[in-house]
Amino acid sequence: MAISLRRRREAAQGRYTPELWSFWIVAPLALVAVGALSLVLYHYAYELLAHAADAQRPRKPVDVNDVIKTTVTVLTLTGAVLAGVYAYRKQRIAEGDAHRADASQLADRYTTAAEQLGHEQAAVRLAGVYALARLADDWEEQRQVCIDVLCAYLRMPYQPVPEGEGHKVGEREVRLTIISVIRDHLRNPAATTAWCTYALDFTGTTFDGGDLSQSCFRGEVYFTGAEFSDGEVHFTGAEFSDGEVHFTGAKFRGGKVHFTGAKFSGSTVHFTSAKFSGSEVSFAYTTYGGSEVDFTKAKFSGSTVYFTSSDFSGSTVDFSGAEFSGGEFSFTSADVSGGELYFTSAKFNGSKVDFSDAEFSGGELYFTGAEFSDGEVSFTSAKFSGSTVYFTNAKFNGSKVDLRYAEFSGGKVNFGAAEFTGGEVDFRGVELSDGKVYYGYAEFSGSKINFGTARLSGSEVYFDRAEFSGGEVNFARAEFSGSRINFTRALFSGGEVNFDCAEFSAGEVNFTRTTYNGSKVSFDRTTYSGGKVNFAGAVFSDGEVSFAHAMLQGGEVDFSDATCDGGVVLDMGPFRQALGA
Repeated sequence: MAISLRRRREAAQGRYTPELWSFWIVAPLALVAVGALSLVLYHYAYELLAHAADAQRPRKPVDVNDVIKTTVTVLTLTGAVLAGVYAYRKQRIAEGDAHRADASQLADRYTTAAEQLGHEQAAVRLAGVYALARLADDWEEQRQVCIDVLCAYLRMPYQPVPEGEGHKVGEREVRLTIISVIRDHLRNPAATTAWCTYALDFTGTTFDGGDLSQSCFRGEVYFTGAEFSDGEVHFTGAEFSDGEVHFTGAKFRGGKVHFTGAKFSGSTVHFTSAKFSGSEVSFAYTTYGGSEVDFTKAKFSGSTVYFTSSDFSGSTVDFSGAEFSGGEFSFTSADVSGGELYFTSAKFNGSKVDFSDAEFSGGELYFTGAEFSDGEVSFTSAKFSGSTVYFTNAKFNGSKVDLRYAEFSGGKVNFGAAEFTGGEVDFRGVELSDGKVYYGYAEFSGSKINFGTARLSGSEVYFDRAEFSGGEVNFARAEFSGSRINFTRALFSGGEVNFDCAEFSAGEVNFTRTTYNGSKVSFDRTTYSGGKVNFAGAVFSDGEVSFAHAMLQGGEVDFSDATCDGGVVLDMGPFRQALGA
């Protein structure tokens, strides 16, 4: 019997409704159990009442009727509890039956919707889209499955050109409807039928339009290898929080993709190895709160990408190893407060990267090892407060870096060990207040560094150990107040350094231990009301140094321990008497 009962229990496992034992087994067992329980309760009640009677004075005998009443009462309560348990069991069985009926009905609806999605007629496929979306709302346990089916439909091969092979009439409308249905379920995260936290897989999907604006993405979203061609795709005002969004290897060709006003909060967005060719992608007015956006090794060819007026506070945007050939890349009026932008080892060939009017407060911008051939990087009227821009080891060949009218307050621009073989770095009209510009170990052969009309107050510009074999460094009409310009141990074998018409009211220009062999250094028409120009220990074997028509109202020029050999030309102007020349 024990083996038989065990087998029955094993057979019932995994079934919602268990098998019931035979009445002729249950009835005798129940009678035996009730009889035994009654006997136990009778004896327990008798002992309890007897103990109470012994405690009384004079002692009273135990009333058997009281014992029977107590036993019957306890049995009645026990029966009531068992009856409640039995009723609960019947309710659970009924609920199970209803649940199975619902599941069967939902499964039938799923099969019907799936068949409709595979129908040849677009109208039937549209009906299948709405049916599957409604099913996802009603069937929470399988909601992810329904979402996966809709995404899988978008991933299927698609021919948007009517004349192309495999084109289906009405297919574009079906696909746009799926995108709209998904968007509608992503707009209200508080709704019980929201899909915001569910995974969305658009890997390899072709988008020639679609509206996902105002959507809220909180789960994993994959656009890996997706192709955005023609048409417009909108992520305007979308929110990406906590989860990850993958555009890795995506292709943007000829169409427009709008992320305007999108919010990235604590999320990671991957555009790694994405390709932008002839397209327009707008990230204007986007907000990045502690997020990471990764464009490493992306390729931009003839495209326009906007980050205009975006807020990168505390975030990281990485374009390391990216390639820019043609097109425009705009960070105009962007706010980088404590954020980081990386263009490490990026290549610019005929492109324009624009940071005009951007504000850098405590953030960092890296162009370390970048290569510039043609094109332009503009920081016109940008404001740097305690920020650092790195161009260390960068290579400039025919490009222009425009920093005109930028304001540096405690900021730093580092061109250490950079190579300039063409192009221009323009600091005209810049204001340096307690800032620093560093060109240490840089090599100049054909480029122009222009600080004309710049205002330097308490700042430092370093050309330590730089090599000049061509090109020009221009400080014409610059104003120096308490600043320091340092060319210590620089090597001049060509090119020109020009301070014409500059004004020195304090600070120092230091050419200590520099070597001149064919270059020209000009201080013509400079005005000195303080400060110092130091050529101590310099070696002149060729070239020219000129202070013609300089105005000496104060300050100092130091040529102590300087050596002049060969055909060097020294025009000391008003400093002849001071030097005993």
